[in-house]
Amino acid sequence: MSEGMPPKSAQSRQVDFRGGGFAPKSRRWVGLAAFIVLIGLAEIGTRSGFITPLTLPKPSDVGATFVELYQSGLLWKHLFPSLSRLAVGATLGASAGIGVGILIGLFSYIRAGLVPLVAAIFPIPKIALLPLFVIWFGIDEGSKYALIAFGTFTPTVVATYGAVDNVDRTLIRMGQSFGLSWMSIVRKIVLPGAMPGILSGLRISIAIAIILLVAAEMLGAQYGIGAYILEAGSLYDLERLFVGVVILSILGVTVSAVISRIERRILNWRT
Repeated sequence: MSEGMPPKSAQSRQVDFRGGGFAPKSRRWVGLAAFIVLIGLAEIGTRSGFITPLTLPKPSDVGATFVELYQSGLLWKHLFPSLSRLAVGATLGASAGIGVGILIGLFSYIRAGLVPLVAAIFPIPKIALLPLFVIWFGIDEGSKYALIAFGTFTPTVVATYGAVDNVDRTLIRMGQSFGLSWMSIVRKIVLPGAMPGILSGLRISIAIAIILLVAAEMLGAQYGIGAYILEAGSLYDLERLFVGVVILSILGVTVSAVISRIERRILNWRT
């Protein structure tokens, strides 16, 4: 061994980075492949007779029915009212829920007064309140907005004040030690730290809003995805019924993708 050269065991070598922090990797094709396999198995099962037509229609027939619905223009007549009801109701409920949840998380007196109330109304099935909302707001759009907003409000409140409670108190104490004002601590530490939990709660709240949208449209609505599903079910038209289910699934996936994009944009500091 020549002079000045370190032993072979002491020579530097490249080590793989181990600090990824369990960061999830994008595997979008896996989800698409799972859908394709599931639809393919359903098509094979219905064509072979293993699955009876009274149980599940052929996916190809469902696709043809969807194309007919689109070409007739009825798709937009049913979809636009549903989207407007979902947007108005979910926006009202989520905005109020985030605001109330933050107040509960920050102020002890508000927490003491509102947490028991939220705990009392949270387990109530919101669909059971639909007749009451019809009495209060009428059978038109008001009752639908109110039901969706109320159903979105309570889970958003719970998720929001839970996210505020889970903010690392060490960071808050550090801000206090540096002399930050109360408002600066809330704006720069509490809200950014609570944002992941708030957005996760919104996923659940919007899913509940879609469920309540369908229930509300099954009562006193001429157009809407819920009204379309109710009409198809009363006629036992499985192809149209599954078209409505597919539209709701696409709506849920779209909303989830929008929230994921918002998360990547707002929470880019976590990477």
